[in-house]
Amino acid sequence: MNANFAVGGISQVECHNDTEPLLNPFVHHLELNTTYEKIKTIILTLILVPVRVGLICFFVVTAWMLATIGLYGVTEQELQDKPLDGWRKSLKPLIAKLIFCIYTLGGVRLKIIGRPSSRAEAPLVALAPHSSFMDSVAMVYLGGPSIVAKGETASLPFFGKLINYTQPIYVWRDDPESRQKSVKEIIKRTTSKLDWPQILIFPEGTCTNRSCLISFKNGAFYPGVPIQPVCIRYPNKLDTVTWTWEGPSAIKLLWLTLTQTSSNCEVEFLPVYYPNEEEKRDPKLFANNVRAVMAKALGIPVVDYSYSDCKMMTKAKEMNLPFATKLVEVRKLRRKLELKGTEREEALLKSNSFTCRDCSKVTFIEFVEIMRLQTNEQAALQLFRIYDRNNTGLIDLRDYLLGVLATEDDKTTEEILLLAFMIYDAKRNGKLTADNFCRAICQTLGMGQEQALQMFDQVDRKQLGFVRIDDFLLWASKNVPQLIYHGTGEKPNWKNLEIYKNHDKKID
Repeated sequence: MNANFAVGGISQVECHNDTEPLLNPFVHHLELNTTYEKIKTIILTLILVPVRVGLICFFVVTAWMLATIGLYGVTEQELQDKPLDGWRKSLKPLIAKLIFCIYTLGGVRLKIIGRPSSRAEAPLVALAPHSSFMDSVAMVYLGGPSIVAKGETASLPFFGKLINYTQPIYVWRDDPESRQKSVKEIIKRTTSKLDWPQILIFPEGTCTNRSCLISFKNGAFYPGVPIQPVCIRYPNKLDTVTWTWEGPSAIKLLWLTLTQTSSNCEVEFLPVYYPNEEEKRDPKLFANNVRAVMAKALGIPVVDYSYSDCKMMTKAKEMNLPFATKLVEVRKLRRKLELKGTEREEALLKSNSFTCRDCSKVTFIEFVEIMRLQTNEQAALQLFRIYDRNNTGLIDLRDYLLGVLATEDDKTTEEILLLAFMIYDAKRNGKLTADNFCRAICQTLGMGQEQALQMFDQVDRKQLGFVRIDDFLLWASKNVPQLIYHGTGEKPNWKNLEIYKNHDKKID
């Protein structure tokens, strides 16, 4: 299939769709496409789901009661200082069996490949790809090893108590000190002579759609101890378990899973990986090599995406940035094209050279000329196609600039608004019409068109037909300060306005 991109008097260039598409591991689409599937889901929702939910609740409550009894009189500090012993420890296999019954009642058919190692052989177990709440079936099968988990899971109703019984290592993602403490705790337990349980980790740190293995976090590889890699697969016709940043909610996935007569899950225990001396000194190398072994066993590629990419994409979706879910791919392509770190887009925006016949309709040739790229670079074509939503050979350059610049570094809401105003300032005179104002607001503050228009009317009290950025920020600080403060309690840095004012003078 060929696509032609033409520019005014410039000759056409023929582009081929033979470039390898970039993977986005954070997207999962799930739809019931056939009438049969829809009817079956309705019937099983009425007949099967109530029975399953009732039995599952019974086993959850029973396991929770045993965990509550087992943890009675044990402080949080004691859970961190030493492993459970005596009758408390003997309760753990029973609780694990009760939880395993929940998966069986939910229709999970578990297939085990390989042999689980003992703690003496491998103090750590690394499971990937992490794609679902269902992955915990491996933990239950192993009898309840300690897990490295988000701190928020401790407060989950019922399940929080069950997780606490495994003596987990909690990580508070937004607290840098917590991560360091977690690494120290992993090192302490894996090298201890005490009878701690194995530690199970999800080294990717977030859920993906299993299309690839993303970057492994280094924390669990610092101890330099043997690790058993464990691969997990869900070979089902309808994937009702994958839970990603863009896709069905957890409730929808749980409901659709419970309406399946059965859901297949394969857990493969690979041979224990013994690090060499170089890997013991370099946790990143150790993590990458373990990932390579697992990717080979799974038959999928490795892609250097990370949790920070997820965090960026989530923020972009909240702001309603154009092509928010594609910005991870955009970031990677910009690295390939050596655009990242050059500040080329920002320099372009602030200079007088930011001109195009119609920035909402830019061709491929115009795009590479503006960005000073080569027309024969495949990555440049891939980057262009991301924004060519309808395959018309045209993109809105403003969408590209806003997505790139708004997610670079850790910009404040005010800084992002400044960028949006500059990008949608069509006449480069420091004034935004109602249409461009709405674009700037809707695609940075996540507002609807009607709300944005109402805001425009309130700022444009004199009915001039345009607003300036300083007028808007002053109005917002008095009427809706949460837009600018963004919940941080910090006031806007008004000196940033000078950037835009100087830009106005230069254009004038």
